[in-house]
Amino acid sequence: MTAVPSIALNNGTEIPQLGFGVFQIEPERTKDATVAALEVGYRHIDTAEMYGNEKEVGEAVRASGIDRGEIFVTSKLNNSFHAYDAALGAFDGTLKALDIDYLDLFLVHWPLPGVGDFVETWKAMEKMYESGRVRAIGVSNFQPHHLRRVAQEATVTPAVNQVEIHPYLANEEVRAYDAEHGIATEAWSPIAQGKVLDDPTIVRIAENLGRTPAQVTLRWHVQRGDIVFPKSVTRERVEENFAIFDFELSGTDMTDITGLDRGERTGPDPDTFNYVPE
Repeated sequence: MTAVPSIALNNGTEIPQLGFGVFQIEPERTKDATVAALEVGYRHIDTAEMYGNEKEVGEAVRASGIDRGEIFVTSKLNNSFHAYDAALGAFDGTLKALDIDYLDLFLVHWPLPGVGDFVETWKAMEKMYESGRVRAIGVSNFQPHHLRRVAQEATVTPAVNQVEIHPYLANEEVRAYDAEHGIATEAWSPIAQGKVLDDPTIVRIAENLGRTPAQVTLRWHVQRGDIVFPKSVTRERVEENFAIFDFELSGTDMTDITGLDRGERTGPDPDTFNYVPE
């Protein structure tokens, strides 16, 4: 089994650079899919309150027989709970749903700029961190101007910023801000929901290397230094996505893939997305 490299977060916590995402996996399929990923070798699982499958992720962690300390578990605060006390209660709910004593990483899922004060939400995250029940706290879908407000008005620098990144949305401004301020960047929708897999540039590079377009795309992410967590319920695809550490892309390959950037999102724009589930 090829070892997955880890990245040291700004508080010293180590996070595996490759993880398994459970976004859009139905709760009834989540446990088996996550157990399979852990069998393949994944040791980083990314879920969220909004996904509705935290309970099944926790069941998979226990069913795997792997020591809890070897599995990095991330979840995210649902948009309904941005008020200070509500956020604290939601964190308790996540630990209860997962049935674990602590989280490795907890993120504010969206800044929701038109809904409330995300800085107040972040201060609740700091309280969670102080409790010792989460090893690191961070944000998701935060733009540089959101992060600047957090830096100016709060105390703890986010350890992670999880944002949409793929070859059609390189998101360089966010990545540059994160790097400058010691914030690790995580990439969601790493293959643009499959849109990049037919791209002629990526197909050409994959054929030259004897790899799949998905492997080439995930390798591009890893070589850029981002943390990535592809999702699949197919065992063969889960194994394929894991096998990206025994080859490298050339500098030209990296440049060619980065050059595909056209600012195209597959998900919402963080500056305008204000959805709060009822």
